[in-house]
Amino acid sequence: MKGMVLALALLLTACASTPKVPDWAEGTKAAAYPDEQFLIGVGQADSKPVAEERAYAAVSRIFKAEVTSQAKDWETYLTLEKRGNVQTERRLTLDSVTKVSTDKVLENVKIAETWRDQKTGIHSALAVMNRTSAHTSFRSKIAELDEAVGRDVKEARGAQDKYLKVRGLRRAIRTLITRDIYNSDLRVVTGGRGVAADYSVAGLTVELEKLLNESIVVAVEVKGDQAEAVRQAVMEGLAREGLPVTARSAPGDTATADLLVKGEARLWPADLPDPRFRYVRWCADFVIVNQQNQLVLGSVARSGREGHLNIPEATGRALKSLQQDVSSALAKSLAEHIFGDPPSDAVPPQAACPKP
Repeated sequence: MKGMVLALALLLTACASTPKVPDWAEGTKAAAYPDEQFLIGVGQADSKPVAEERAYAAVSRIFKAEVTSQAKDWETYLTLEKRGNVQTERRLTLDSVTKVSTDKVLENVKIAETWRDQKTGIHSALAVMNRTSAHTSFRSKIAELDEAVGRDVKEARGAQDKYLKVRGLRRAIRTLITRDIYNSDLRVVTGGRGVAADYSVAGLTVELEKLLNESIVVAVEVKGDQAEAVRQAVMEGLAREGLPVTARSAPGDTATADLLVKGEARLWPADLPDPRFRYVRWCADFVIVNQQNQLVLGSVARSGREGHLNIPEATGRALKSLQQDVSSALAKSLAEHIFGDPPSDAVPPQAACPKP
């Protein structure tokens, strides 16, 4: 009899010492954090830090889905951002947009509870966002961004200088995208209720593209070897990069252009000790000039060499390489000036072509 009592006592003691599994660790609900007041995310891992990181990520995914669905309204502008700009880090992309969303969402999230399963050693973490606090934060930021968008649009439409117009509209669109992100997140927090905007990204993008296409004229002049082929390649390269400018290149047309791209290209056989291949070197030096005041706004200098079994084939390869490198670099430099971005090259490049 005493043995049975002792066994029962030990069993009760063991049960009492086993911590109860939190409801949120076994499902997607937490009684202490009801859905109407909180958004939650649960993360599990072998270590506590990783479990907490996954809990934060679980909350972020709720908002990322809403931002991604909104992105179709930004598609035209995000495409415009890529034009003439091969440096991903300076480009507004869907990845950078969703990162903005993630960063600001996490500002309103905290780890409320953690728990470790003593049998498996698995850690669980509960991330929580208070809907009321997030609502207040998002509404305040939206009001601030609405004011900035309205100011930029007003200044852009009232400016006399075409570049100030372009830069003001672009700044307004970028701010409006950020505003749309906050509004998407607000809809998640409130169950679908956002704040209507005075402008749309699509509408302002149409206005910006029209301004670029109708107001900014670029002319191209090339001298040297294969001048006509290089000039055509530069023109086609700008179009291929999608740079939204009207390019006029007929003789005598440069005087009416806003920007003049002019330069020299050279190709010549390279005497290299190779028994099988023949090589052709190429170089190109270009500048971008403001026709109104004759200021040099940017410069491009490129050089290289290409080889093949004979000189004609090597020349063709060299010409193609010259065309691709130069047109891409010129498109990027033009875009930097038009949109007012800092130049990629802090120091102007040295001339690539040797002096005669």
